[in-house]
Amino acid sequence: MMAAGAAAEAGADVTLLEKNDRLGKKLRITGKGRCNVTNACGVQELIANVPANGRFLFGAVSRFTPWDLMSFFEERGLALKTERGDRVFPCSDKAGDVVQCLQGYVEGTGCCLAWGAADKLLLEEGAVKGVQLRSGRCIEADAVVVACGGMSYPLTGSTGDGYRLARQAGHRVVPPVPSLVPLTAAEDWCRDLQGLSLRNVSLWAEDVTTGKTVYKDFGELLFTHFGLSGPLVLSASAHMRPMQAGRYRVHINLKPALSEQQLDLRLQRDFTTNRNRDFINSLGALLPRKLIPVAVRLSEIEGNLKCNQITREQRQAFARLLQDLTLTVQGFRPIEEAIVTAGGVAVDEVNPATMGSKLVSGLYFAGEVLDVDAYTGGFNLQIAFSTGRLAGQAAAKTAG
Repeated sequence: MMAAGAAAEAGADVTLLEKNDRLGKKLRITGKGRCNVTNACGVQELIANVPANGRFLFGAVSRFTPWDLMSFFEERGLALKTERGDRVFPCSDKAGDVVQCLQGYVEGTGCCLAWGAADKLLLEEGAVKGVQLRSGRCIEADAVVVACGGMSYPLTGSTGDGYRLARQAGHRVVPPVPSLVPLTAAEDWCRDLQGLSLRNVSLWAEDVTTGKTVYKDFGELLFTHFGLSGPLVLSASAHMRPMQAGRYRVHINLKPALSEQQLDLRLQRDFTTNRNRDFINSLGALLPRKLIPVAVRLSEIEGNLKCNQITREQRQAFARLLQDLTLTVQGFRPIEEAIVTAGGVAVDEVNPATMGSKLVSGLYFAGEVLDVDAYTGGFNLQIAFSTGRLAGQAAAKTAG
């Protein structure tokens, strides 16, 4: 939508081809339906949040910054707000309002909407001449922008069509892998905690092969039948490359606000108050109910042991467990469950000043179809908007 509107504003006759029955189907589910449209940060900070090929985006993001995008929406009547981590959302908390604003932009600039799926590019003597739809219909064009996403959430239409079109044009496609995706864990006790959401915990991810911490943050996570999900975990997954079973460990501090000494003092008070109660029945004020039997099992302290019988060594070991609950990562969940796809059209075959193909004249790429992906926080949508706008403007000049 951004590419189409930008090309039309630049004077081109534009046809926006949509395979779904409505525009913005994937956009409507982003940010849990709230749509984190961008991050209120500078260009350098945004680039720093792109783990691979960030420099490739410098020109596109410099020409259309997060601040430019915020102005774009607000000038069209979409009020925005900035939340923790400089994440920007519509004030209405409705992703549909973002889609409606963009659709109004597309229609207001005079774009023609065509419904159907692109089957192949029409290529002739090293230049693109349009697209052929699966229905057999051909749409002739002097320029084509491929902006159909990656492979995550395929029910929204992201089924890797852009990779197929790129390969047809001779482009190299870096094999797609999931990013910002839940993690599977080796520990079977995760199943016992399925559905438990923890807020205000800290998490750090360790690369066992190097001993280095590859990610650390504070926030919310979710236990699932297969392992871990939630904002902290999705962000951590983007740092786990390459993924190999057992290469990474996730450490969770359930009580990050307390030092080791403070937590030990807290346990001493709780055990004194509950001196005649069983250990397993003394933890209700300290831990969520669902977590208690798992924590007791991992502590190797007998659940029916009276609190006044717990030794100093057992108490201190339990405190360490609470501040370093460790899981072994077995891998990513399937790419269909990822928020974004890493990999895509190799950027060394794309001109960063125009998003144009270096192999085929008149062919442009934008958004997730490119081999660029960022951490959570609105960065990925900003990449889509910036590259889409640049590609649309450049395509209009080609068609001009």
